[in-house]
Amino acid sequence: DTTDNTGQDTSITIGADDNPVIAYYDVTAGDLNVAACDDATCTTATITAVDTTDNTGRETSITIGADDNPVIAYYDSTAGDLNVAACDDPTCTTATIRALDTTDVTGRYTSITIGIDGNPVIAYYDVTAGDLSVAACDDPTCSAATISTVDTTGIHTSITIGLIGTPVISYYDTAAGDLNVAACDDPTCSAAIITAVDTTDSTGLHTSVTLGADGNPVISYWDSTGGDLNVAACGNPLCNPHIRVGR
Repeated sequence: DTTDNTGQDTSITIGADDNPVIAYYDVTAGDLNVAACDDATCTTATITAVDTTDNTGRETSITIGADDNPVIAYYDSTAGDLNVAACDDPTCTTATIRALDTTDVTGRYTSITIGIDGNPVIAYYDVTAGDLSVAACDDPTCSAATISTVDTTGIHTSITIGLIGTPVISYYDTAAGDLNVAACDDPTCSAAIITAVDTTDSTGLHTSVTLGADGNPVISYWDSTGGDLNVAACGNPLCNPHIRVGR
C-alpha cells in the first residue's frame, strides 16, 4: 500500500487460504485498513478501509476467528475506545464493528487471540485507570464481552493461550519498570497469577509472547536500560521459574 502516508501499527496473521492478512493504520486517512494478500509472498493484495469513522485503527492486533475470517482489535483514537472488527469474509471487504470497551479512555496496546471456546480474547491498556484489562468475547463477533481488570499497571501487552487453555499475558509494569506475566486462572481472566519475570533495571517494553515446543511461554522484549533485545524462556506454564537470556 503506497497511498499517501500509510502502514503504521501493523499486525499480521495467516488466513484460511494460507496467505498473509495484515491490519494497519492509514495515517493520512485516519482509517483501519486490511490488506489480504493474493498469494503467499503478497505480490498483490486486496486492500480495504475497514473502519473509516473519524480517526481510528491505531495499535492493531489481528487473528483468524473460528469462522476462518479475520478478527481485529484496535484503538479508536477519537472516541478513546477499544474496538473490534469481526470480518464477514476472508478478505475483510465488510466487517461487523463494535466498540467493546467505552469506559473513559481505554483500548490501547491491544493484543488478540482466540480462546478455547472459539471466541476472541483481547488484552489491552485502560489509559484512564492505568490498568491491564482483558475482554473475553461472548461469541465469535464480540457482540458482548466479559471485561476484567487483571493488574493495576500494564502496557505493551501480548496475549496467547497457554497449555492449560487459559490466557497468558506478557506486559510492561510501568510502576516497577519490570517485565511481568499474568497467567490467567480461567478463560475470562477474572483472576491471574502475576509474576515479575525480569526486574533488572527498567525492562520489559514492547513484549511479544508465544508458546514454545515444551508448551511454556517464551517472551521477547526490550531492555530499555541496557538497550538490548531480551528473551525469557519460562520454566513452566505460569512462567515461574524462568530463564532470562540477554545482557
